[in-house]
Amino acid sequence: MTDNLFVITGGPGSGKTSLLLELEKLGYRCAPEVARQIIQEQVHAQGEALPWRDRRKYLELMLGGSVESYEKHASTGITFFDRGIPDCLAYARLIGLQNHDFIRSVCERYRYAVGVFLAPPWREIYTTDTERKQDFAEAERTWHLLGEAYQELGYDLILLPKVSPAERAAFIVRHLSEIRRAHA
Repeated sequence: MTDNLFVITGGPGSGKTSLLLELEKLGYRCAPEVARQIIQEQVHAQGEALPWRDRRKYLELMLGGSVESYEKHASTGITFFDRGIPDCLAYARLIGLQNHDFIRSVCERYRYAVGVFLAPPWREIYTTDTERKQDFAEAERTWHLLGEAYQELGYDLILLPKVSPAERAAFIVRHLSEIRRAHA
């Protein structure tokens, strides 16, 4: 386990990216969402590894990119991730992939701090865009699967309140020392 790497996860459109921008303003290191980067690259290259085309290929790129991001940040100070490797396990389940043993083994090998911040579905702020095409119902299903995957892997979920990004950032900062102390 790497107790300096913290995951902020949740379904699409739940305010994670805005929250990470606030944490960056406070001086924290943040790792961007790998999934969104893959979508942008695939759209630009007219590739097929997209959640609305080839979900399996998209998942493979997402898993590889998530591991790469983890390794890049493993020896840095406190870093917040916009999604973690276990998000790939939840996504595999969302798309109906039957065998996720390999993904699960990767999740077991690359461990984050035990406290994971989970952003709940939030209809009032939910929007779609060129990279986020899921409807709100799929965002809710994703959120449930994320919670299940992280808990199954032994993480403690910390539900983020539905407040402004600055208030969410303050909430996280208050919980940092508590999480690190409890699991030292």
